[in-house]
Amino acid sequence: MIPEKFLNIKLSHFDYLLPEERIAQNPLEKRDQSKLLVYQKGEITNHVFNEIPELLPVNSQLVLNNAKVIPARLSFYRATGAKIEVFLLEPESPFTQMELALRVTGKCIWQCMIGNLKRWKDDEILTLKLNDLVLNAKLFSREKQLVELSWEGNLPFSTILDLAGKTPLPPYIKRDAEISDLSSYQTVFAKQEGAVAAPTAGLHFSEEVLEKLKKRQIETTEVTLYVGAGTFAPVNVETMVDHEMHAEMISVTAETIEELLEDKIRVAVGTTSLRTLESLYWMGVKIKKNEKEPLTIEKLYPYQFSQLSLTWNESMRELKKYMIKTNLKVITAKTAIMIMPGYKFTSVKALITNFHYPNTTLIMLVTAFIGDDWQKVYKNALDNDYRFLSYGDSSLLWLNQI
Repeated sequence: MIPEKFLNIKLSHFDYLLPEERIAQNPLEKRDQSKLLVYQKGEITNHVFNEIPELLPVNSQLVLNNAKVIPARLSFYRATGAKIEVFLLEPESPFTQMELALRVTGKCIWQCMIGNLKRWKDDEILTLKLNDLVLNAKLFSREKQLVELSWEGNLPFSTILDLAGKTPLPPYIKRDAEISDLSSYQTVFAKQEGAVAAPTAGLHFSEEVLEKLKKRQIETTEVTLYVGAGTFAPVNVETMVDHEMHAEMISVTAETIEELLEDKIRVAVGTTSLRTLESLYWMGVKIKKNEKEPLTIEKLYPYQFSQLSLTWNESMRELKKYMIKTNLKVITAKTAIMIMPGYKFTSVKALITNFHYPNTTLIMLVTAFIGDDWQKVYKNALDNDYRFLSYGDSSLLWLNQI
């Protein structure tokens, strides 16, 4: 039974006026020169991001999302010249696991967002030609927007995308992707291919900042959440619980679980890292309760509990035991967790995140993290010429949980 206070959270609670000109259209020349707003105990100070090693306690542990963005935007043209844009979301066949799906040769089916769908006829095969490569696309399901992609030869799909795809810049960046976006819309610690949107809080980290963190003995550990285009999905309902959260794939190693058991001040780098960590906690709860599908966290699963039944470390130990018992070296899971005001955080004391679009689940998560002070934070950012969204500036928010 979900408490009524969660059922009545309205979209309008997360609104603010974002002038179009404040949305960053391009990255800074030096990624670590972005502005950094620090919020702690109701107080706000303004800094530059490369100062962050000095702004964190020595006993901190940064949790990074190492997902790597793939060139997920494909442009096909009909014989009439009409452009059909295919934006890959997640693999459907022959594999749903991202790592395997990118190794496929010959043919695959992906769930997509399709621009100009109404002009694409059901039996029509579109082609994209690039030197010797010919990539064919056919509608597999119009209703589900499933696209069958096929090509000749033994090239894996990841190579096909490198040759034919473009950087999937979000829709609020009103320009075509450029060659420079291949590196600038990618974190310096990106490893696991499969994200179709960047974990943008990580874009501010440079090799120099990571080296400074190491010198201050601030540890980093890595999780993977393959960021989906659902992160851009508008909320079209007034009551937040009615919004469909797109499930995203998580991958976490046994080594990371060990590191998450250390007595550290954990800081999530990005809302994706935070959602991953909180989902891991609830997986431990599910395992302890012997529930079915322990590695799937449904949107409202956390809200059926009036109080937390396990500590963070107890939950991580349950996960560790589960991995040993099932001989897993890597947890591959799915989460659709929705984090709303009133949610009790278990995993971190601070969050590094960019400034988000109004009326979104991301603003709602920030509100859950620091309460109504989010309005004060965003006013400060607007008053001090901060740049917003993916290529914008950053914030370090310390948990303000009542």
